[in-house]
Amino acid sequence: MSSPPRPTPSRDPSGPSPVTAYLGLGSNQGDRPAMLQEALTRLEASRRVRVRKQSSLYETAPVGVTEQPWFLNLVAEVDTDLLPLQLLDLVLAVERGLGRVRTQRWGPRTIDIDILLYADLAMTTPTLVIPHPEMTRRRFVLEPLVEIGPDVRLPGGQRVASFLDGVRDQAIRKVTSS
Repeated sequence: MSSPPRPTPSRDPSGPSPVTAYLGLGSNQGDRPAMLQEALTRLEASRRVRVRKQSSLYETAPVGVTEQPWFLNLVAEVDTDLLPLQLLDLVLAVERGLGRVRTQRWGPRTIDIDILLYADLAMTTPTLVIPHPEMTRRRFVLEPLVEIGPDVRLPGGQRVASFLDGVRDQAIRKVTSS
């Protein structure tokens, strides 16, 4: 287990330099596009996260519990000066603020926000694993991630795009372009 890196101190005394992270967002309840946009807006409103890129929207079949509405998903590239566990706290607060209640694993949800990658960090804690442990097996993560970051690599150097061939059988439909 490696400990999370601290953002590199900047020459600016106002605070640490931001790092790049990738977030996966999904919703299958209510006005899904509005929910995804509101989640990004609230993350940015924290003033600790800045959305740099946002993928197209993708509609995908649910995983795990299949008797529920399809999801709308996107991936966002963000800059943040938060440490990984602080970013997790923010993400969970945004989810709660948008009505997310965790009652069933893989069940329906108003919003789901996953930290996929954080700089080139690999870490495992009881509450957070980076890279996200399922990301290389989920087309609804890989496709939008590769769309906005075709050369993104996992810690250790493997290109994220190299996992796409293994998930081509998973149902996905691009809904909008970024």
